[in-house]
Amino acid sequence: MNRKYSLITITTTLLMACGTQSTESTGTSDHTNQEYAATPTPEAEVVSESATLAQSQPAMERIAAKASPALVMSDMIIEPPRIPEQNRENYAETEISPIRDVRLEPVSTFSTDVDTASYTNARRFLSQGQRPPTDAVRVEEFINYFDYQLPGPAGSEHPINIDTELSTTPWNPDTELLRVSLQTKRSDIDSLPPLNLVFLLDVSGSMNNPDKLPLMQRSFNLLVSQLRAQDHVAIAVYAGQSGVVLEPTPGNRGREINQAINQLRAGGSTHGSAGIQLAYDLAQQSFNENGINRVIIGTDGDFNVGTTSIEALKDLIEAKRQSGVFLSVLGFGTGNYNDALMEELSNHGNGQAYYIDSYQEARKLFSQQLTATLQTVAKDVKIQIEFNPSQVAEYRLIGYDNRLLNREDFNNDAVDAGEMGSGHSVTALYEIVRTHSEFRFNDPLRYQAEHPESDTASNEIAFVKTRYKKPDSQTSVLMSTPVPSIPTDSPSDTQRLSAAVAGFAEQLRNSPYLTTWNSDDGIRLLQSTLSEDRWGYRQELLQLMRNAQSMEHID
Repeated sequence: MNRKYSLITITTTLLMACGTQSTESTGTSDHTNQEYAATPTPEAEVVSESATLAQSQPAMERIAAKASPALVMSDMIIEPPRIPEQNRENYAETEISPIRDVRLEPVSTFSTDVDTASYTNARRFLSQGQRPPTDAVRVEEFINYFDYQLPGPAGSEHPINIDTELSTTPWNPDTELLRVSLQTKRSDIDSLPPLNLVFLLDVSGSMNNPDKLPLMQRSFNLLVSQLRAQDHVAIAVYAGQSGVVLEPTPGNRGREINQAINQLRAGGSTHGSAGIQLAYDLAQQSFNENGINRVIIGTDGDFNVGTTSIEALKDLIEAKRQSGVFLSVLGFGTGNYNDALMEELSNHGNGQAYYIDSYQEARKLFSQQLTATLQTVAKDVKIQIEFNPSQVAEYRLIGYDNRLLNREDFNNDAVDAGEMGSGHSVTALYEIVRTHSEFRFNDPLRYQAEHPESDTASNEIAFVKTRYKKPDSQTSVLMSTPVPSIPTDSPSDTQRLSAAVAGFAEQLRNSPYLTTWNSDDGIRLLQSTLSEDRWGYRQELLQLMRNAQSMEHID
C-alpha cells in the first residue's frame, strides 16, 4: 500500500513539476499601461530598480527549485497533497457593554470612531452566505458607515455640530433610545490644502489573490485620478525587503504614478515594520507644514517577518503623528486579514481603518468621501454624557465597547482619542430606562433611594459634552448642549435608520438585549428609510439583512 502511494506521488510530482516548468518559462506580457493588472503569479516580484536587486537572487532560487524535476527525484522528496491554508483572520475579543445604574455611574465617556472596516468586512461574509464572527462586529462601525445627512456647524467657530434625538426603542417599548451625533463641516477636493501622500503597499506573497493586490492597485488608481498638480505622491513597498518604487511625484503626473502601482507583483514574506519606517522617511522628505501629510497602507495585515515588536511599531507611529504625519490603513482580502492589528495601528496613527471588499467600496472612499478620508478637521474627539438621575434610572451605550474612557480622561488632553475628517459623522445610541417606568434591567437596591432628586432642570434628560483639538493644536476645545426629556412621537429618518443598523449589528453580536426583536422587525424598520438612498447603500443593507435571515435556521 505504501509503495503504491509512493509511486503515485512521484508520478504526480513529476507531472506537476513539468507543468510548472512549462508555465514559468512563458514570457510575461507588459501590463504597465493596462487599466487593470492581471492576477500575478506567486513567484513574481516587485518590478522596481530599488527592490529588484535585493530580491532577484532569492526569487531565482525559488523558481529553480520548483522547476527542476531532477532535484525532486535525486533527493527523493515526496510531498503529500497540500492541505489548504487554515483561516488565520484575527479579531480582538470584546465584551458587550453592560447596563449602568445612573445613581452609581451617571457619566459615560468614550472616544469617537469613524472607522468602517467592521461593516464592510461583515458585508463580505454575508455576501458569501456566512455569518461574520461575533468579534468582527463593532456596532458603532456599522452605524457610522451610513450618511445621515446631519446638519453641519452653523458658523466657523467650531468644525463640529452636536445633534440629539430621543424616541421609543424599537426593540423594547419599555425603554427609550437616545441618539447623540456629531457632524463635521463639509468641504470639496478643490478646497483641500496640498497633499503629501505616501502609499505603502504590501506586495508579499500573501497578497497574491484577486481580492488583494489587483483590487488594491485599482483602488489606489482611483485615488490618483483625484489628485492635483500641488499634491505629491511617493510609493514604497514591502515584502521580504522594503523599497522605494516612486520618489515624490506631482499629482498631475497620474500616468507615471499609476504605472508604478500597476507594475507591482506579489512575492516573499511580509516585513511590515521596515516598510512603515521607510514610508515615514519619504513623508518627512516632502513634509508640507501647510498641507496634509499622510501615510496610507494597503495590506492584508499579515505582518509575519521582522524583529520589531508591535509595541515598538506603535511607539514609532505615535511619535510620527506628533510630527504631523498621520496614518491610515486599508485592508484587503480574506484568509489572513488581521483586523485587530489594522485597527490598532490606525488608532495610534491618528487615522482610520477601512476594509475594501470591492471596487465599489474604493469608489466610496476615494471619490464620494475623499475629503473625509484625507483631511482631518478635528482630532482627539471625545464625548461625555451626564444623565439626570431624576429622569434616567439605567442606561447602556450601544457599541464603542473598545473605545470607553475613564471619566477623568475627558479633560486630560494627554489621552488620545479618535479623529474626524471633513464631512465625517459619528453617532452613538444609548438605550435608557426612565425613572418613572416600572421596568428595570436590574433589581432595585435596598439602601438607595429609588427616585433621587436633581438640582438640574426637570426638562433635561442628559447633558452632552464633547472635546476636540484642531489638527495643529495640543489644547482641546469644549462644546456642550442639554438634551430635552420629551421623546418624539415621529422619529426622524436618521433615528430610524441608525436604530435599524444598530439592531442588525446587535443581532450579529448575539446581544442579550434584543430578546423579542427579529429579522422581520429590522427589515420593516429599514424599509421605512429607503426613500432617501442616493448611492444604494441602504438597499444593499436590506439584502445583507435578508441574507442573514436566510441563515438563521442553517446549522
